[in-house]
Amino acid sequence: MSSYNITELVTPDWLASPGGGDNAWQLTAATLVGLQSVPGLMVLYAGLVKRKWAINSAFMAFYGFAATLVVWVLYAYRAAFGDQMLPFVGVPNQAVSMDYELSQAALPTANIKANYGMATMVYFQFVFAAITVVITAGSFLGRMNFLAWMIYVPLWITFSYTVGAFSIWGGGFLFQLGVLDYSGGYVIHLSSGTAGAVGAWWIGPRLQRDIEDNRPSNIIMALVGAGLLWLGWNGFNGGDPYTASTDAGAAVLNTNLCAAISLLVWTILDYVYYGKPSVIGAINGMITGLVAITPAAGFVAGWGAILLGIGSGSVPWFTMNIAHKKLNMTRFFDDALGIFHTHFVAAIVGGCGTGIFATAEGVAAFATAAPGGAVSGNGRQVGLQIAGALFIIGWNVFWTSAIMVFIKYVLRIPLRMKEEDLLIGDMAVHGEEPYVFSDGANVIYGHSERVHNMADIETGVQMGKTNTQMDPDMLGAPTTRHHHHTETMNGDANGIKKD
Repeated sequence: MSSYNITELVTPDWLASPGGGDNAWQLTAATLVGLQSVPGLMVLYAGLVKRKWAINSAFMAFYGFAATLVVWVLYAYRAAFGDQMLPFVGVPNQAVSMDYELSQAALPTANIKANYGMATMVYFQFVFAAITVVITAGSFLGRMNFLAWMIYVPLWITFSYTVGAFSIWGGGFLFQLGVLDYSGGYVIHLSSGTAGAVGAWWIGPRLQRDIEDNRPSNIIMALVGAGLLWLGWNGFNGGDPYTASTDAGAAVLNTNLCAAISLLVWTILDYVYYGKPSVIGAINGMITGLVAITPAAGFVAGWGAILLGIGSGSVPWFTMNIAHKKLNMTRFFDDALGIFHTHFVAAIVGGCGTGIFATAEGVAAFATAAPGGAVSGNGRQVGLQIAGALFIIGWNVFWTSAIMVFIKYVLRIPLRMKEEDLLIGDMAVHGEEPYVFSDGANVIYGHSERVHNMADIETGVQMGKTNTQMDPDMLGAPTTRHHHHTETMNGDANGIKKD
């Protein structure tokens, strides 16, 4: 019979001292980040898309979260944070043995240790990997074949996410160069924004009718998701010092400050340009603020967070509302929820801003050797930040394309749903409907009782009847739609049309 030192197993020295609260905070922070995906992005996506895509959109996020965890513990975690195999990736290996889970948390290549167990670290890093691929889904909604998504998730985590994480956080070559990314501006948001745009190009656009009339199914539900995102970001940025430190508190305060400033700037710009403040626009502004502060959170002072908030509330607003339409970017890729603007553009703002506004004190408090950014006399940091961004962008362009090509041409699985499924939506894809208030025959849609069942719709599709009466979003509603102008409230990113 094996003998164990029970005291050492239950409360090892590194857990009890010097920071016995670190384990509690790290698990709390991980749970907050997990809630951002499940249910945060699930209900945000379900609320922002057309009613007929609510289930599919939420399910893509739900599946992505689960599939990522399996891949993560089997081999991906140690490829991202384990011993170095190549300058940009670690040695893949399992993270499920009991000895490994109970050992002290350590990132061996980065030479970092924490005062809690390896299981805590593995789970904390998992929720970041999961939300990255779930964010990517926001570009694909409303047309991606679910089977293709099921295959895409583990492949993208394997070949894309692990490399970015190891290169910048796990001790890889960008870490050694001194690229600063406090909590994932590049690893998470720049990579997901890039992959979203590239993947959307490969998948192809939504139905034209869905692009033109993409009214959200439930804006209040979207606000619930936005609230979970905002407060969940306290764990997102506050957990990345790997300890319950004073810098974690600074990161949380700066995170909320930048988000608030960005939301206000976006709302003001909406008011000035459109004559109306938009709640969907406010959600966009909140997200861009949270994204922009992520690479900088504990590195910058409060004034730096304010300046980043001004940049994140204005630059992505311009690309979404002005440049997107002027350049007719939808011709190149149909980004369903504007992930390119809210994550790619905002991450560039935040990443470059970090190179400018990072303070020497903030960087030192994070236990990083870099001497701060330009405000601390280190103008070279801006160049390092640009170099790091270019690597993440290039890697994701290549591997997202390679994965899409593999699914489509090697596995022979279509990336896009069949046209008849696109017309019907959730019922065709999943056999389920989002808002059901009675048994199958009587479903309430909007303000009136549904008068067609899904068999009627399918029959209509087979007979070539693709008019308003066969649109699940319009069933039971007047057959004449309200007229909508071609311009959109927020650059066609979230589907609110300007009447």
